[in-house]
Formats: sequence, structure tokens, C-alpha cells
Amino acid sequence: MVPQETLQHKSILSLLLYFKWTWIGVLIMNDENGERLVQTVFPEFSQSGICFAFIGRIPRYSFDDTFNDMVEEGAKIYDQVMGSKSNVIVLYGDSDFMVFLKWISYIVVVHDVINKPKAKVYIMTAQVELVSFLYQKNWDGEQILHGALAFTIHSNNPPEFKAFAESRNPYSTKRDGFIKDFWQQAFDCVIPNTILDKLENGDICTGDEKLESLPTSLFEMSMTGHSYSIYNAVYAVAHALNSLFSSALKQREIVKRERLKLQNQQLWQELHHFLKSVSFNNSVGDKVSLTDHGELIAGFDVVNWIASSNQSFNRMKVGQVDPHIDPGEAFTINEDAITWPHLFNQVHPVSVCSKSCHPGSSKKIKEGEPFCCYDCIPCPEGKISNQEDMDDCKKCSVNDYPSKNQSLCIPKIVNFLTFEEPFGIGLASYALTLSLITVLMLAVFMKHHDTPIVKANNRDLTYMLLVSILLCFLSALLFIGRPEKVTCLLQQTAFGIIFSVAISCILAKTITVVLAFMAIKPGSRIRKWVGKELPILIVLSCSLFQTGICIVWLGTYPPFPDMDMHSIAEEIVLECNQGSIIMFYCVFGYMGFLASVSFIMAFLARKLPDTFNEAKFITFSMLVFCSVWVPFVPTYLSIKGKCTVALEIFCILSSSTGILGCIFSPKCYILLLRPDLNSREQFLRKKGRI
Repeated sequence: MVPQETLQHKSILSLLLYFKWTWIGVLIMNDENGERLVQTVFPEFSQSGICFAFIGRIPRYSFDDTFNDMVEEGAKIYDQVMGSKSNVIVLYGDSDFMVFLKWISYIVVVHDVINKPKAKVYIMTAQVELVSFLYQKNWDGEQILHGALAFTIHSNNPPEFKAFAESRNPYSTKRDGFIKDFWQQAFDCVIPNTILDKLENGDICTGDEKLESLPTSLFEMSMTGHSYSIYNAVYAVAHALNSLFSSALKQREIVKRERLKLQNQQLWQELHHFLKSVSFNNSVGDKVSLTDHGELIAGFDVVNWIASSNQSFNRMKVGQVDPHIDPGEAFTINEDAITWPHLFNQVHPVSVCSKSCHPGSSKKIKEGEPFCCYDCIPCPEGKISNQEDMDDCKKCSVNDYPSKNQSLCIPKIVNFLTFEEPFGIGLASYALTLSLITVLMLAVFMKHHDTPIVKANNRDLTYMLLVSILLCFLSALLFIGRPEKVTCLLQQTAFGIIFSVAISCILAKTITVVLAFMAIKPGSRIRKWVGKELPILIVLSCSLFQTGICIVWLGTYPPFPDMDMHSIAEEIVLECNQGSIIMFYCVFGYMGFLASVSFIMAFLARKLPDTFNEAKFITFSMLVFCSVWVPFVPTYLSIKGKCTVALEIFCILSSSTGILGCIFSPKCYILLLRPDLNSREQFLRKKGRI
């Protein structure tokens, strides 16, 4: 006639998890029931994340125990409870627990204890009753239990029960063999005719003593859960008997049918059969019914014990356990209605071995200690924890990156060098401006194409070089914008071929200068090589070799659009994957080879006596070119994201600008500002001086 015990265990676990009390102490009776709890129930608590600071065992005292032994044993358990860092103590037992807890207040006074009294939240099972021995009625132990939470069997006062309890006295009550002894001990008086000794005035029980004046630990004026269970049990048997004997016809039919199965059973066994199916509403209106297994279908009330005057308690219902609801929602509690022990100052008590690890960190179990005791360590780089007390940090997906405090994953921003951003606009404007300047220079040279300074050193090479420089400036625009398949194919190959043409033109100009000087010597055989055919041959051969490298590159492992997920944590960088990195460096290596050869030859020919000797200007242009591209490789490998694209654009523009400025600026100066120097007479005069 009591609720299922497993329901109570699950409800206690739900209470602990609700308040996040993971570090608890447990007191059990030192008997078979206590050991059964240790073996069967507590492992379920551990699986749910509950750790035990201690498991104390309360001995059952007997008359054979000496007073000193009881005090010594009580002091040990008291120090174990008060010395623990756990603020929550779960009590599994019976009424002896209340006797022991009363002892705690007495032990602190009469015995040297190690630890001072501390506030603890006691959680009691329905089996624990609020009782005490009569000799303990003046012991101040109520404050120890102030704020305790207890699971109690649901109960109600039957009609007129309070009036019935108030009317009880030893003189008007019959057939009650206990009331007289209880009355004398509770009120420190004697009832006449019960002893033969003379009594002093004032020691006689008058019968006017009030039961409601006694502490609740000695006598309760309301029906407790255990009494309510007995009350319902009596009515259950009555209803079962009524069902069994209400009508002879029904009884005969039932017995006839049931005795086919139960013909060898006794009458009390048949009564059990009817008890299994009993269902009724008692005098309070509560429904009483049993399961097919003969278990009461009932829940629990969660009661908050609040100490009051006269060593009594007020019971405040703060929650319940409803067996008719889904197990995950059966337990409910009103936290705001709870009165906590005084030392907690009405703040929700905390009972954990270690403080919670905040998001951004994970737990590290302390060696040799329970799993609830741990240190908090920050998540390693690239990982996050978005909940408290995570066992391990986890990686974000490739599309996300960890926040600064590593508590959440943030979606990465898709990024690439665009024409809309200031950096892209600046580079594009710079490229277009230089292209316009190149076009203007080409127009100036074409306008003065018959003048000596334009004719000098191969006019066709000059035009070809200007056009290739123009294309170099325009090729930089291929690197700006969202990478597509076509642009990825053209970026490096177009740039490599165009630059190779430009450097080949410079190399051809340098060779032309050297051959022209050598050809003026008497009897020189090199004169037959001086002409337009050799420079064109040099440009075509050098350019075709670079073109062949690019064709092999495109035919084997060409560049393709790609997404860089890892270089920059906060971004998904859209870029052109170079495909074969070997071919990429072959293209750059070949351009570096041509530039080096041009630089060496121009440097050696820089002082050759010629009126319009370009060797010195070519030397400076190749020096600028090499100064730009030599640091390019290590810098390219050390930066990430769209900065690599911007770096390559900058190198293209700056190296092309260096060639344009060093070679063609002096000639434009003469063509536009000093036309007097651009004449055949000036040319012959200088040549004569040489």
C-alpha cells in the first residue's frame, strides 16, 4: 500500500540532477537494505553523473550499547558529514535516522568534534519519519533539519480527523493500551491508580493537556503518509471483502470460475486475488487502486521542512511525483517556494566537487579521484566547447571557425579579391592608368616613327615591347574577381607568355646593341647578323619555349577554381589552385632566366659608345624587374588568402612599370620636350665625337 520504491529512487535522482547536485554524501542504515542500495541503486546514480563524497553507515543502537560508545560512533559520523565539501546529504533509512540527527546537536555539546556545524541540505526518503525519543524532546535539533527536502507518501486528513485527535485523552479513551504511557511520558505526569507511590502536587495528569502543544517530533496532529497508507489499506481490505461476499450469486459465480484455477488455495489467498483488482475513492476523495501486480498506483509529495517554534516543523509542499505521467516528466518542483537552510541566505545551494567548466574549456579528470572531480583546461586551438562540463572539445566543420573564446562555431566568410572593395578598385585603377599611359607612349612613338631615336635599336622591337607591356598591365585584371574556370586557366599562362615576350624583346634589344657595336669594327663578320631577322628570331624562339611549357601545364594538371578552407581561420578563400606547382615554378623560373640573361648582357654593354645606347636603361629596367620578382617567391609562400593574389598583381604592375619607366621615359622626354636632340645632325655630331 505504498508507492513503488524504484519510483522514489528515480525521483531522488531527478531532484539531484535538477539542482545540479553532483557531489553528495549518503547516510544509510548498516543493514541488508542499506547494502542493497549500495549494490543496486547507487550505480544508477553514478551512470547519471552523480558522485559520492562518502557513504556513511548508521548503526542500529540497542540497549546493550553503552552511552559512550553511542557518542563516539555518532561523533565519527558527524565529522564525516560536516568535514565533507558536499552540501547535500541523502538519507536512506527509517525513523532511526531522526533519532540519530537529534544526536548530532547533542554530540556537538558533549563531545570534542573536529568540524564545526555547517549548513547541509538533507534529502530524506518516505521511509524516514519525524520521530524522536522522549528523552530527546528538549534537545535543540530542529535547526539541523531546517530547509530539508523530504519525499513523503501523499496523504490527506480524513473528515473530522483533527477533531478526533484533539479529543483524545487518557481518561475518555478506551481500548487504547498505549495512550496512558505516552501521556505520562510526553507531559511528565502520572495518571492515578497507575502507581502506588505518593505523588507530589502538580504531577497528576489532568487530561486537559493539549496534544497540539507537543513538538511534531513527538506527536503530529495531521495524518502522516504511513498512517494514511494504513488507513487506505483497511478500506482496501474492506472493499475486497465486500466484493467477495456482497452477493451470494456473484460470489458463487466468481468462486466457481476462479476456483478452477485456485481450487487448492485458502480463503486469504482468494482475498488477495480480489485485492489486486480493488479500486475506490476513499473518504477524502483520493482514488485508491492497484496494478495487476498488486502495487499501489500512487506518487510522492516533495515537502520542504521549515523549523518553527516549540521544536516543531511546518511542511511546505514544493513538488510532486505523478506516476500517471511519462517518467521523464513525472517529477516537478517549485524552486521558488523552497526555504533553504539559514547559512545559504536563500541562495540555491551548490554541491559539486569541482566548479563547472565554462564553454571554451573541457574537463580533465583528476587522477585517483571520482569522475566528478576535475580540472578545467582551455580547448586547444581550432576546437570549441559550447556547453558546460564537456568531456572533450570538438572541431568546427570546415565551413565554420571557432570564436575567440572558443565557445561556438561562427560561419566563415567567403572571400576573394573583388572589384568592389577598395583594394581591388585601387589595383584595377592602377592597372588601367598604366595601360592608358602605355597607349599614349605607343601613340607618341608611332607619331614620331621616322625620327632617329625611334628608329634606333629596332623600331619593330620597340612597338612589340610596348604592346607586350600594355598586355601585362591588362593581364593583372584577370586576377581580380571571383575565380572561374576560364580566368584560372588564363591567369598564370597569359601572364607567363606575355612577360616572356616582353623580356625576349628586351633581350633582343640588348643583343642588337652588342652586335651593332661589334659590327662597326673593320673586317667584322658579325655585320651579316645585324638586321631585323635576328631580333624577331630571338623573340619567337624564347616566347615559343614559354608557350610550350604552358601548353604542357594546361594539358597535364591545369589550374582550377578552388576553396581554401584552412589558411585563414575566419574565411573561405576562393582562389585558383595552381594545379601542378612544379609547372608554376617552371614558368616563373624561365622568366627569371630570361631576365637574368638580359640583365647581364645589358650590364656588360651599358658603356658601349652609341648615340642612343639603350643598354644602360635596360640594365636599370632588369634591375627593377629582378628586385621585384626575387623576393616574390618567399613572400608568396608566407602569406595567405587573397593577399597572395594582390601580391602577384602588385609584382606584375610594378615590374612592368619599371620596364616602361626605365626604357621609354627618357625617349619620351626627348620626343616631347627636347625635339632638338632627336635629329640626324645631332646623331652624326655625337657619332663624330666618338
